[in-house]
Amino acid sequence: MRTNIVHIGATELNYEIRKIVEVANRIAALSGKPILWENIGDPVQKGQHLPDWMKDCIARAVRDDSTYAYSPTRGLLRTREFLAERLNRRGGAQIQADDILFFNGLGDAVSKIYGFLRREARVIGPSPAYPTHSSAEAAHSGYAPITYRLVPENGWMPDMQELYNKVKYNEAIAGIMIINPDNPTGAVFPEGVIREIIDIARKFRLFIIADEIYINMTYGGATATHVSDVIGDVPAISLKGISKEFPWPGSRCGWIEVYNHHSEPMFEKYVQSILNAKMLEVSSTTLPQAVIPEIMGDPRYDAWVAERNSFYERRSRKLAEIFAGIPEVILNPPRGAFYASFVFQVPLNNRMNLRIPNGEIEKYVAGITAEPIEPDRKFVYQLLAAHNICVVPLTGFVCGELQGFRCTLLEQDDEKFEQTYTSIAKAIQEFVHSVD
Repeated sequence: MRTNIVHIGATELNYEIRKIVEVANRIAALSGKPILWENIGDPVQKGQHLPDWMKDCIARAVRDDSTYAYSPTRGLLRTREFLAERLNRRGGAQIQADDILFFNGLGDAVSKIYGFLRREARVIGPSPAYPTHSSAEAAHSGYAPITYRLVPENGWMPDMQELYNKVKYNEAIAGIMIINPDNPTGAVFPEGVIREIIDIARKFRLFIIADEIYINMTYGGATATHVSDVIGDVPAISLKGISKEFPWPGSRCGWIEVYNHHSEPMFEKYVQSILNAKMLEVSSTTLPQAVIPEIMGDPRYDAWVAERNSFYERRSRKLAEIFAGIPEVILNPPRGAFYASFVFQVPLNNRMNLRIPNGEIEKYVAGITAEPIEPDRKFVYQLLAAHNICVVPLTGFVCGELQGFRCTLLEQDDEKFEQTYTSIAKAIQEFVHSVD
């Protein structure tokens, strides 16, 4: 074409979690067997259901004509007032309804948050990185994401010295991103860690982005610290939603809460630009917003969340039990969200292989791994080929030299869950020792 129409950051857009589905579907077609999907965090796909009392709330809202109308640009006032009051009762940062802005899912929010930053302004985020954040941030700048390490040998806690040094010596960094509880690792950061990150932001006059979509999904004795509880005077944006917590991922309903924007004129101007961008879209989806006060305000809601958290705790314990005798990988049993990340303890190489009984599938996988690829990606493809189990290679999460994979705790059937992860444990040992 006469003029280059490709965005400078187009090559930075990558979502491995769904990218692997194409390979899995091809293997399913060749094998004639269903795939065990452990790649994506969709509780509904895995058989979780909203309880009937929640569905009744939604059914009543469906019969209300107002739920078919536009919502205000910021979102329904009644819902924003409910959420603001709910947060203010915690006693930390105090906000008003106008400090909350609704989006069509947090993917929409992430796109706006990074898309309306000045191109030269960078946000440093955790590694392993959640690709929605890392890709959006990298795409806005046209450069690879900037990250700070989460250390598997230390329970996936941040390398605070590395974070401090990267912020200190890179003046392009304008913000620090936190995911708590973390995706993809399932780690829950103690209050002291959150405070230390905020102190770095305060010292270097940065803002905080806190993805708190899983903030109420903790277990095993862990409690996630809301950034609003300890933010003090630092400008910040918290991302929240209902897709995982209700769970209703198909609602595409998330919101941001903005803290301390009036105290920093540049940050306030930036937040206003996000609001202006929402005005161009008119509004976010009305129906899911409308039911939030009734569902979250229901006396049964907290018990529902606690029941689901206890399920994930049982899954986390079962993983720890299955992999207790598998020294080839590091597993930090998750304590929040519903993901686990495994890291290979031994160096991988492309001579390692799994036995693939189906010759046609073996030929297909050999073709897509003919060019040198990351060894953990090869393991994931061969796991699909040999066992029809779909996980995600850790190299899809911007994690430097770490090799491993991410999976979920969502399988509802106890026997199937145990069989799946026992098969993965055996496959790890076969793969690692195939060249002994």
